[in-house]
Order: sequence, then structure tokens, then C-alpha cells
Amino acid sequence: MSAVSLPTETPSGTDHSRLYLPAGTTAEGQFDLVITPESAGWGYSSLRVVTLAPGQSIEFDTGSDEMIVLPLTGGAEVAIGETTFRLAGRESVFTGVTDTAYLPIDSHVRLSSAGGGTIALPGSRADRALPFRFQPASAVDVALRGSGSATRQVNNFGMGTGMECVKMLATEVLTPASNWSSYPPHKHDENVGDETELEEIYYYLFASAAPADNERARNAKSVGYQRVYGTDQRPIEVLEEVHDGDTVLVPHGWHGPCIASPSHHMYYLNVMAGPGAGRSWGISDDPDHGWVRATWADQPTDPRLPFYTAPDSTD
Repeated sequence: MSAVSLPTETPSGTDHSRLYLPAGTTAEGQFDLVITPESAGWGYSSLRVVTLAPGQSIEFDTGSDEMIVLPLTGGAEVAIGETTFRLAGRESVFTGVTDTAYLPIDSHVRLSSAGGGTIALPGSRADRALPFRFQPASAVDVALRGSGSATRQVNNFGMGTGMECVKMLATEVLTPASNWSSYPPHKHDENVGDETELEEIYYYLFASAAPADNERARNAKSVGYQRVYGTDQRPIEVLEEVHDGDTVLVPHGWHGPCIASPSHHMYYLNVMAGPGAGRSWGISDDPDHGWVRATWADQPTDPRLPFYTAPDSTD
């Protein structure tokens, strides 16, 4: 067991070169990835990822961030004071949903994994504490969004009927190989009309779509693409090839598509938060592309989805 102080200040601007963060470039201490509001150059959204060896544990303070413990691989035990929750976890993000736990601000946390695993800690700056609590995998709303080659699976563990938070909205999106996701391009950077002002983090993982007997292809480097672009008033420009463990920050602007290559299924974890008094996800489509939504009703959903469903609550 080791004690860890979560970094709270890593000053940097939001210049375009800092919006794409390749895997390993934000590692600090025992954490594979650390993104704070300060390092992102915004006010709320955060993400940390840690890999624990079998039997390993770490301790940290949440400080001014609320967080959700989200196992990506393996399971975890999370304790605050005398209360411990056991999260069964999963083999990978492509094999099932997972139990989660909510961490309030100003909490001292002990996180461990008997069998080892990688755990994400999506978070947001918050001004009050909600209770430390557990959410079973069976409570996660698993839905399909889009149609045809724009079909993707959404695991709403931290949105809608998912885990209640003060500011944070978080979800998992799984996109089959060759499909387009986060489409049509949309934005949520103004509190006008249906929009709510939200900063957003995209954290990527991939799984090979190659046949099981093609070892070379199964071991090939993962690849996908993400596009972010701005308005005349607020320019921004990102077009990146993304790989396992890469992160893209979206402080503002239209974002989409996220494109899965024909060789790999694509996963991304979205973390969103903003200054609004309420907690809601409101978007505006790019008017040049929003018409695409109307075509979905005439197309079948991708038969490869869902990758899985939430377990029955009676299991």
C-alpha cells in the first residue's frame, strides 16, 4: 500500500497542440494518466487512470473533485473510512458493463485490486459532497444510438438514470470497426437554446476486429480518428489519429466524427462538466450535417451491436 497525492496544478494553456494527449504523456507518479482542470486549462472536468498489480492498493484524496471509480479491466475494492464497496469489474470494456462507486469531494480513498486491473477515475470540480455509494452493473442503461454505419453503443453509467453527481456527466461509447461515432458533429459550449456549456474529455481504447487465427493482425497497432473544429468566433482545429490510451480534450467547438478503422473496434470514455446550475447534456448539431439524423429511421442498426447488455438485476 502506498499513499499518493493527486496533482492539482499542472499549468498549461488550451493551445491546439495541448488538446491531443498521446498515451503516457500525462502520467504522474503511479497514475498512467492525470488530467486536471488546471492542466486542461478549463474549470471542471478531470480524469485519472491507474493500473494496479494483483494485491496492490493506493490511497489518495479527492480534494475538490467528485469522482466515479470505473474499472476498465479487472475488479476493485474502494474504501472511505469504514465503508468498503467491492466492484466486480470486467475482463475489458468490450466484454461487459461494470459496477461503479461515487467518491465525494474532500474524501480520503483507498483503492485496491485483488486480481489486478486498470481503473479510471472520471471527475469534476464540485462545490458540495454527495454520499459515497455503489452502483451495480445491472443499473447501467445500455442503449444503441444512430443507425447503419453510424450505430454505436452507449453505456450511461453517469448520465440520465445513472450515477447522480453534482456536476459530472460521464458515459462509455463503443463503436464497431468501420463505423462513425460522435456524429453528426455537435457542440455544447454555450448556455443558449438547447445547449449546455460543458467541457469534454475523450479517452480511447481499442479491440482488434481481425479473425482470431490471424495473430499478426490481432497484435497490430490500434487506430481511429477524431475531428474537432470551431466557429468563426471561437476557432479550434483538431484532426488526430488516436490509439490505445490516447486522450483528446474538447474545450469548445463542433466535435465529430470519431471514426473506427476497419481493423479495430473503438471505445471512448466521455467526461463532461461545466458551470451550469443544473446538470444536463444539451447539444446543437452543426447545421451543415444535422440532417443526417433524419436518415437513421430508414436504416437498420448495425447487427454487431450491442457488444453486450447490462446483467439482469435479479442475477
